[in-house]
Parts: sequence; structure tokens; C-alpha cells
Amino acid sequence: MTGTEASEPERPTGTAAAATAPSPGGVNAPSRARISLRTLRQDRYWLAPALTVIGLSAWVIYATVRVFLQENYWVAEHHYLTPFYSPCISNACVPESAHIGRVLADHPLLPYAAFSLPFLLLFRLTCYYYRKAYYRSFWLSPPACAVPDRHKSYTGETRFPLILQNAHRYFFYAALIVTLINTYDAILAFDGEDGFGMGLGNLVLLVNVVMLWAYTLSCHSCRHVTGGRLKSFSRNPIRYRWWTFVSRLNTRHMQYAWITLGTLAFTDFYVMAVAAGWFDDLRFF
Repeated sequence: MTGTEASEPERPTGTAAAATAPSPGGVNAPSRARISLRTLRQDRYWLAPALTVIGLSAWVIYATVRVFLQENYWVAEHHYLTPFYSPCISNACVPESAHIGRVLADHPLLPYAAFSLPFLLLFRLTCYYYRKAYYRSFWLSPPACAVPDRHKSYTGETRFPLILQNAHRYFFYAALIVTLINTYDAILAFDGEDGFGMGLGNLVLLVNVVMLWAYTLSCHSCRHVTGGRLKSFSRNPIRYRWWTFVSRLNTRHMQYAWITLGTLAFTDFYVMAVAAGWFDDLRFF
């Protein structure tokens, strides 16, 4: 080419051509590649959602059975109370296990801890991490990055029932109260029928409480409460330090979410096994 003639640009081919093809209106605009596959990912992106479905389903099944079993929840000798039954407020509760009173009617369809379990369930369901977990696993919305959503439309969390996710901050306060009650239960367990003592069950209850605190305090709502509305950290040094501590916990919120599911189930199983007489609690003193 010579003079003022301009060379014709090389036309893209293949996938690039599909991605930059003119739109129906005649304007060149990026569009999704015209391929038959739903995704070009070749890794096992489906593994994480599948494991999440298995893990959460197993825990929900176990917890549901235990909550409505209504037995083997209290070890009278050592004052062990499973967190699944705390606070025990049913009229059918063993009097010694009802630390804050018995006010709930005895009915097979009413869990002994019916006042606390709904709030704990809603706290976990609306948790930022659990939303990601069950959105990707149970709803496939989307199952992984670079994988199309299985739903035709998306409205976010602006309609019922997902708009209730915005109430997470209020369920946080309820979970905080229940965690305090679980802590109280763990402390009372050191004073058994024979007086002050310590066994393996006490360590199990303590570890569970520590992890519950880690999960609760690492919540995004807790981070907002501690420092979310401050305009100047320099004028609020105490709240800044607390916000910094919560922020560090927040980076491991996902791990604490799974760990607490494990500690809750293990603690309940241990108390159930000792209460049922499957084995004796290992006593240290």
C-alpha cells in the first residue's frame, strides 16, 4: 500500500469473531461467545458445591433427629447439658437442666429449646458465608465462577423470601444472647453432684463455647456494630481496637462456620453418649 491508502484491518476469526460480532442493532459490542458448552472450565468446579450439599444435609438431618428425640440431653452426675437443648424451657425438661425456668408446653413437635433454636437457625441461614454456600450448592446460583446461573432471572435479595436476609443483624443479637447462655451452661457444668470437678465433657463444652464465640464475633454484623458507623477511629481508640480484633476474626468466618457445625454435633453426641450410658465421662479430678 502506498500514498494515503489504509490497509484493511484483519478480521477476527473463531471465538474472537463471535465475541465481537455486531449486535442486532448494528453496533459492535461485546457479547457472550457462541459456544454450545455451558462453560469452558475443565476443572472439577462442581466438587465444592457437592461437598457443601453433603455436609450441610448431614448436619441438618442429625440436628433435626436429635432436637425431636427429646432424650439423653442431660447428664445429672456432671451437669452436662447439650447445646441443642439449651436453654431447656419445656415443662418436660429435667428440672435441674432448666436453668432459666420451664415455660413451654410439653408437646412432641415442640423442641425443648424452641425459643432459641429458631433464632439460631435464622442467624445461620442469613449469615453472609452460608448464603454463598447454599446459593452455590443447593440453588446453583451460580455453582462456581465462570459457570452460568441455572436460573433464567435474577432479582437479588429484593423480594420475599430473600429480602429477609436483611434481618441478619437482628438475628445476630439473638445469637449473642444464646451464646452467653451456652457459656453459662459450660461454667455450671464444673459443679456436679459431687461438687467442683473437671472431666473430658467439660473440655468438650468449653471448646464448643470458644468456637461459638469465634463464629459469632467474626460475623459481619458484629464488625459493623463495633466500628461500622464511626467517622473517626482516632477519636474512638477502644472501639478501633475492638473493630480491628473483630476484623481479624472476620477473615476466618468461613472456617469458624464449618468448625462450629462440627463442635456442636460432637458436643451433642458426647453428652448423648454419656447420658445414655454408652461410656463414662473421663474425669480428671
